Amino acid sequence: MKTVHAIQKQEKSGRPGRFFRQLSACFLAALCLSAFFPGCASARENGASVKEPASVTVFAMDTVMDITVYGGPEGLTADAEGLIHSLEAAFSVTDPDSEIYAVNEAGGGSVGADTEVLLLDALTLSERTGGTLDCTIYPVLRAWGFTAGDYRIPSAEELDALLPLVDWRSVELKDGHVSLEQGQMLDLGAVAKGYTGDRLIELFRSAGVTSALVNLGGNVQTLGTKPDGSLWRVAVADPFGEGYAGVVETADRAVVTSGGYERYFEEDGRIYRHILDPESGIPVDNGLVSVTVVGKSGVLCDGLSTALFVMGEKKAADFWRGADDFDAILLTEDGRILVTEGLERIFSPAGNWRDAPVTVIRHGEN
Repeated sequence: MKTVHAIQKQEKSGRPGRFFRQLSACFLAALCLSAFFPGCASARENGASVKEPASVTVFAMDTVMDITVYGGPEGLTADAEGLIHSLEAAFSVTDPDSEIYAVNEAGGGSVGADTEVLLLDALTLSERTGGTLDCTIYPVLRAWGFTAGDYRIPSAEELDALLPLVDWRSVELKDGHVSLEQGQMLDLGAVAKGYTGDRLIELFRSAGVTSALVNLGGNVQTLGTKPDGSLWRVAVADPFGEGYAGVVETADRAVVTSGGYERYFEEDGRIYRHILDPESGIPVDNGLVSVTVVGKSGVLCDGLSTALFVMGEKKAADFWRGADDFDAILLTEDGRILVTEGLERIFSPAGNWRDAPVTVIRHGEN
């Protein structure tokens, strides 16, 4: 009999499970904040006048979220927490009260403004990436058990029956009403945290905040610079273990990482990761272990981090060469780092990746 090991806790392989990795990722983020982001006391020592930060930690969208805001009106972090929960309530694929759940059950229906905008963003990215990001992947993702944690390997016959449902071009969206083909289901998880980060930054900016850090469990977004005027230093997680693979120095940008290490299960010694190829319905195994995308838009970076992972090293590089609104860091299974030229001077390898070979992807090169 085949045995299935769900990676929910520390396994013999030494890789942490999904929940523990998310907790350790948040702990890592806290370490990075402590190590790289000077606090108010040090800023005052340098002669700067900095308000005490307001912080809040929220568990939502299946991850731990940390938000730190410098300045702004009293109660702003409570507003941020309320916004997060309201968006989760609309976007969840498993909550029977969510808008997406209702659309999936009925094959269509009316949605609110946030869901409409996010779905439009997802469809736009699906078109831009040629379907390597496909917001209708949910029936296949569910067949693998990645949504509820009841992991299994679907048969070839089951996948053959489900794959015709994976086609973002069949989704109709008009005036807040969604229509799906029979059997189709939406999953906006690949872009939901990015959109949430964008909305939080919008909330803070409208409140007059000029310095804030939003860490949504692998999705980091920065507003302005640090209070002392220096750049934020955002860590990129090491996909092979604890610690981090590098640091990006940035301001007013989103830094979003996707990797097969985030959620996976093992059966008969083989690991199956949660990022699926929409064309085959099979977990991606192309030599990449992590993709980080840096840009102004959180939803763009969130969606493209998944899409580039599916594309693989060469197609991802070619895709970037045809774009002008993001940069990327690719980490490979054989221990190489590829960075697009926009990050050449602001990304530094670290930890076990400090001495890894680095290739800079440039425009005009193949």
